[in-house]
Amino acid sequence: MAFESLSEKLNAAFKRLRGKGRLTPSDVKEAMREVRMALLEADVSYKVVKDFTKTVTERAVGTDVLEALNPAQMVIKIVNEELCALMGGETQKLNISSQLPSVVMLVGLQGAGKTTNGAKLAGYIRKQGKRPLLVACDIYRPAAIQQLETVGKQLDLPVFQMGQTKPVEIARAAIEHARAHGNDIVFLDTAGRLHIDEALMQELQNIRDAVQPAEILLVIDAMTGQDAVNAATAFDEALGVTGVMLTKLDGDARGGAALSIRAATGKPIKYVGVGEKLDMIEPFHPDRMASRILGMGDVLTLIEKAEQSFDEKKALEAAERLRANRFTLSDYLDQMDQLKNMGDLESLMGMIPGMDAKALKGAKIDEKAMARQEAIIRSMTPAERENPSILNSSRKKRIAAGSGVNVVDVNRLLKQFESMQQMMKQFSGKNMKKLQRKFGKFGGGGFPGLGGFGF
Repeated sequence: MAFESLSEKLNAAFKRLRGKGRLTPSDVKEAMREVRMALLEADVSYKVVKDFTKTVTERAVGTDVLEALNPAQMVIKIVNEELCALMGGETQKLNISSQLPSVVMLVGLQGAGKTTNGAKLAGYIRKQGKRPLLVACDIYRPAAIQQLETVGKQLDLPVFQMGQTKPVEIARAAIEHARAHGNDIVFLDTAGRLHIDEALMQELQNIRDAVQPAEILLVIDAMTGQDAVNAATAFDEALGVTGVMLTKLDGDARGGAALSIRAATGKPIKYVGVGEKLDMIEPFHPDRMASRILGMGDVLTLIEKAEQSFDEKKALEAAERLRANRFTLSDYLDQMDQLKNMGDLESLMGMIPGMDAKALKGAKIDEKAMARQEAIIRSMTPAERENPSILNSSRKKRIAAGSGVNVVDVNRLLKQFESMQQMMKQFSGKNMKKLQRKFGKFGGGGFPGLGGFGF
């Protein structure tokens, strides 16, 4: 996950501060020296790092901090606030024109993930009640049009294309098509290059002038580090970029792009791609990202993911069955499906306060183990899922053959499920009410024991 190394180094610096009862200016400056090195190693622009540490130092050596009851926490609070400010301060929404259809022009270098992430964004916007149209304006990259049509089909989104026609003409025709078919927002997937050149910029300027987009969204690969800043600056000077979408933030990017772009260009990061699946895109919240970088978690995003992925009706039904000690293998299967829909478990655990990078080492879902468990449960009859105690040796052999596993795998699943049922019994009565108060409407359903997922 991006920022992992940076988080480790920053937390190591702050740990030394916490060990001191009182802080001196030299303690703060020493900590800021370590912060500076951590940011530079994360590939943050030197000028951005210099300005950031200067601002933090000036605030941290004030009397209010040094004489506070817990000065180390005050310093961390200042770093958190300045990190948030560095990344834009407030969450920025997509610009929507009052004159429909509103046009979003997606630009960027080749390989940044423009086509796929543009489709992801259109899918995300549709959930807000919009009717997006994807437009294939990249006539140069082999199979670019087919790729857009493929992801459009997967997301059930309409795609407009005119083959190898001039991109400006495609863009104009797409606007008319959107008006005629009731599409209120149009996403133009424009061509990229391996490097910035005059021909690319001229074509993009022609498209911009022809359709007057409400948003020119620059798509940047988070793995490119400081090069992302150079690309953002060049595109902004030529086109007047209004926002940035960072992709591949789920990889091992050092985070320099996210921390440098806003400060270097003044352009806000609006969305981030956080995984390969077509629903793995989310708005960029500077305050939440700052908290995650400092190991404080991101509970709000975790809750939002749960709300999007969990079926409230199913969760309440599961809660009722838990109270009556009737949690079945069918419920277990539902919980597995919903947990998978929330995304990568490692990134979810990173949103829990106090879960640092070291605690996450090896915390990955064994997808093969999950697939085996699903196959086993789906090979059972409804009666067997409802009452696993009826599973004798012949039934187990049939289930093993039907799911392509051994009988020992079936027994292992049943044992894990039995252990989980015993644990669930502890949450009856008062304990269940406490759990619901703590976790809200999803507390009743809960997640199944993670032991079954390959841990």
